[in-house]
Amino acid sequence: MRKYVIMGVQGSGKGTQAKMLADRFDLVHMSVGDIFRWHVQNHTKIGAQVRRRVDAGELVGDDLVESVVQDRLRGHDWNYGFVVDGFPRNARQAEFFLEGFDIDGVINLELATEEVERRVLSRRICSQCGLDYNLFAHRPEVEDTCDVCQGALVARADDNTEALARRLADYYSKTQPVLELFERKEFVLNVDAAKPREEIFATVCAGLGLPNTQ
Repeated sequence: MRKYVIMGVQGSGKGTQAKMLADRFDLVHMSVGDIFRWHVQNHTKIGAQVRRRVDAGELVGDDLVESVVQDRLRGHDWNYGFVVDGFPRNARQAEFFLEGFDIDGVINLELATEEVERRVLSRRICSQCGLDYNLFAHRPEVEDTCDVCQGALVARADDNTEALARRLADYYSKTQPVLELFERKEFVLNVDAAKPREEIFATVCAGLGLPNTQ
């Protein structure tokens, strides 16, 4: 059984690399962002809380994040292991995580602020089906139109310069203590996230001692 944590600032490709690991090694991808998006789309009470914070350009509160992750981990549907994306976000959550699970590795995707801004501010989402696009890496065939459902593509409410600056400051202030804690107790693999995704994945596999073959 393999259990990994993947960390990185917004736009660093956490979801992409987590999904690639999950697909290749039959792991369960536990994405905090995906869980919250499901709640928003299904108009739950949690979804309403998330939308209020996101529309204000703020991160979702730590207590709510910890609660949904605990609930997800209790599912025990991860027979071959899991890769957690978007958690832990502070030292308290990291301690909770380490007390309950033997982590095989922490992947830290590093990306310069200038590249984060370029990637995040070019993101678009379909207003109908929720499919993600990026005007640099994943452009739609028809401008501003979803390839799947032909819905209109829009920028996320919190994808603007001011909101991103607040999120970055919050992320770095909380993440450094988490990384320091992990480095004392677990193996942390720092990876340059500016490279092509297949090259990043090869680096991750090599660093974790995983076979990068189908």
